[in-house]
Amino acid sequence: MMQLPFSRIYKLHFSPQRKYIKSLRNLLGFVPGNVNLYRMAFRHRSAAVTVKNGTKNSNERLEFLGDAVLGSVIADELFKRYPYKSEGFLTEMRSKIVSRANLNQLSRKLGLNELIEFDSKIINYPAKQGSLLGDAFEALIGAVYLDKGYDFTHFFILQRIIKPHVDIHTLENTETNFKSKLIEWCQRHGKDVTFELIANNEGESSKLFTIQVTIDGENKGSGRDYNKKNAEKLAAEKACEALGI
Repeated sequence: MMQLPFSRIYKLHFSPQRKYIKSLRNLLGFVPGNVNLYRMAFRHRSAAVTVKNGTKNSNERLEFLGDAVLGSVIADELFKRYPYKSEGFLTEMRSKIVSRANLNQLSRKLGLNELIEFDSKIINYPAKQGSLLGDAFEALIGAVYLDKGYDFTHFFILQRIIKPHVDIHTLENTETNFKSKLIEWCQRHGKDVTFELIANNEGESSKLFTIQVTIDGENKGSGRDYNKKNAEKLAAEKACEALGI
C-alpha cells in the first residue's frame, strides 16, 4: 500500500488550512502544493483588495494564464482526435468546449461555486455576475499549472474534466449560434446591433480578423480569429456574456 509523503500528511491532518485543503482534494483529486494559488483562483474581483500599484489580489491574472493553458490542451486533444478535419472545424470545436456557457456549466459540475469568494451584492444582478463561474474555472487551470506544471495540468484537464464531463461527440453535432441569439435579443428589446471589422495593429497579420460588436453604439465585446465568421461568433459570445443572455 503506497504511503503519502509526509508533506501531504501534514497538509491533510495538521495544517491550519487542513479543512480547505481536504475540500480541494475532494474537488480536484489531488493534494495542492501552494494553497494560496487556489484561494486566489476562487477570489472574484468584487471580493478582492488592492495589494500593489493598483493591482488587486483577484483571480483575473490566473484566469488569463488558465485561458491560454486550457486552449493549448484542448487544441492538442482535438488535433489528435480529428486527424483529417480542417482548421475551421478544429477552431469551432475548441470554441464550443471553451465557450463561457460551457465553462460556467463545468464549473457547477465540479462544485467550484461552493468555493468562489464574491461580493454577495452582485447575486441580484445577472449582468454583473457575468462569467463568474467560467472565470474561476480558467483561474483554477492557471493555479494548477503554476502549482504542478504543464504535463500534470494536461493530464488533469483531460482525465478529470474532459472525459467525465464533456461529450465531445454531442458538441460536434451541436450548433451554438451566439450571433443569432444576440440579434434575436436585440430585436426583442428594440436595440441596434452592428458587427464591425476593426483594423489590425501595425505588424499584425493581414489575415487576422478583429470584429467588434456594438449595441446602440456601445462596445459590448470583440473577437479575433483568422476566419471572419469565427471572429464574429467569438465577439457575439462575449456580448452575450456581458448582457447575461
